[in-house]
Amino acid sequence: MPWDTPISNELEQVEARIRSSVVCEEHLLTDICYHVIGAGGKRIRPGVALLSHMAVGGRQSDDIINLAASFELIHSATLIHDDINDLGEIRRGREAAYKKYGVQKALIAGDFLFVRSFRLGGTWDGRVVQMVADAATAIAESEIVQSAHEFDRSVTRAICEKIIEGKTAKIIEAAAMVGAYLGKGSEDQLQKLGAYGLNLGMAFQIVDDILDVDGDESQLGKSKGIDFTDGKPTLPLMFAFKDPKSGRKLAKMFVKKEKTKHDVEEALRLVSKTDAVARSHKIAEEYKTKAIRNLKGIPDSVFKESLSQLADMVISRRK
Repeated sequence: MPWDTPISNELEQVEARIRSSVVCEEHLLTDICYHVIGAGGKRIRPGVALLSHMAVGGRQSDDIINLAASFELIHSATLIHDDINDLGEIRRGREAAYKKYGVQKALIAGDFLFVRSFRLGGTWDGRVVQMVADAATAIAESEIVQSAHEFDRSVTRAICEKIIEGKTAKIIEAAAMVGAYLGKGSEDQLQKLGAYGLNLGMAFQIVDDILDVDGDESQLGKSKGIDFTDGKPTLPLMFAFKDPKSGRKLAKMFVKKEKTKHDVEEALRLVSKTDAVARSHKIAEEYKTKAIRNLKGIPDSVFKESLSQLADMVISRRK
């Protein structure tokens, strides 16, 4: 059974809420938003919010649907900005928004999605606002850290994981905690589900970084080697730089500001000869185990089981 089966109806409502929330008088702005959100995605952030809500006994309501939609809008906004920062040309098999509509209009659309996200949560209390705002702040901070370490061949595991935590894991942690909070979960349940979300997010992003060097482009919907091309430090690249045979050559290629297609292909070939992917996957597995371990103490239910299944899916995915 797919991980999202118990919340399939709720996810359909979330999808409808996302689409209706970006409709505005400026049709071009709506079109840009539809271009981004219509490309699909795994909807992990709204899924975690819904499952955490239900797992503590929460019931379907406008509040939880709005919350789940809000987290996906935040995520969509960050994708627009990421593509502009990274000069990414393809996103989810579609032309990046800034490539199709221009940088200025894409930036406006990203800001618009952030505003619409917080509009959906206009009736939330102070704690919810703080949790969501803290997660959004972590995204911005991690982008600065990542930027500071571009083309840094001596990057450490600690720095790589700090970037991952901020740009991916903290927003999933917030989705889990706020979902449980709206479901009137206990403080202990909020902390456990938050830890689940944080570790799930760490595992998810590490696998994402692995796929960038070891994935199948036909499944990914984008080119491989983007992190290497852009000089973005990731765990697989960090481990590859330490390889006694290929590491020095890889590191030298990594710091080049301008890389040819041949450079990237050669780099990915060299990475494949190291143990970087295996070591990175082991770390992702460790985070997955931590995520599932934090579900102990949450009452047994189909929703708790789905959270566990989601963690397994995150590790085994190939796109």
